[in-house]
Amino acid sequence: MADSVEPLPAEVRRERMLALVLDREFVRVADLGAAFGISDVTVRADLDVLEERNAIRRVRGGAMALGSRMRSEPSFEEALATSAIEKTLIGEAAAAMIGNGESVTLDVGTTTTFIARALAARADLSEVVVLTNGLHIAMELEDAIPRVTVVLTGGTLRRLQHSLVDPMARHVLDRLNADTVFLGCNGVHPIAGITNINLPEAEMKQRMLRSATRRVVVADGSKVGQVQLAKVAAITDVDLLITGASADPAVVSDLRDRGLRVDVVA
Repeated sequence: MADSVEPLPAEVRRERMLALVLDREFVRVADLGAAFGISDVTVRADLDVLEERNAIRRVRGGAMALGSRMRSEPSFEEALATSAIEKTLIGEAAAAMIGNGESVTLDVGTTTTFIARALAARADLSEVVVLTNGLHIAMELEDAIPRVTVVLTGGTLRRLQHSLVDPMARHVLDRLNADTVFLGCNGVHPIAGITNINLPEAEMKQRMLRSATRRVVVADGSKVGQVQLAKVAAITDVDLLITGASADPAVVSDLRDRGLRVDVVA
């Protein structure tokens, strides 16, 4: 009987290819084809996409790591301690938007973790459903059960970020109609839009945006004006940005001029 295992989504496969290139510094096309069970033609197409994103350098027979890409993504724990006061204020402002009986999609991330803490601290809330792909976020909300129902998307666990990504998570998100999504990111730019460091989580964020009526991006000021590897959405695809006082006022003004509502908490 033929093997019926579902192939990896293209963006997940490319992220794993990138990880291999960064780990080994040079990987041959043939080795990648064998590792992922795909043709050399598909491998070359994936490597071309990664090169266009300035993630790798294509060379004869394979791909090499770029020096600028050798820095690793910071762990969840490292990022959690950064801009903690600002993230606390953002979390409280976001949580204040939620009322009894509402459903919330809560993206993985450190800023969204502060939203989870603020939701758990609101003793006035009841019958709220939170769907998340973040293990830390689920744990933050555990003490709020049964006032808050916590649902995990399921999926493949990413190390360091403790996040769940495709292939299984898509089947949950594609069937949702949440009231509000709170989305984290690594960059908010007037022209480049909402961007993220890693590719699998970017695809999850896109699905989350499509799953909710009210679409809110949360980002501390250091992310405003930045552009990262993976495109998530245009600023016209979100309804609100909640950021902190450290955000560049000129960039905030530009975002507003382009039609994005921005709340700066302080």
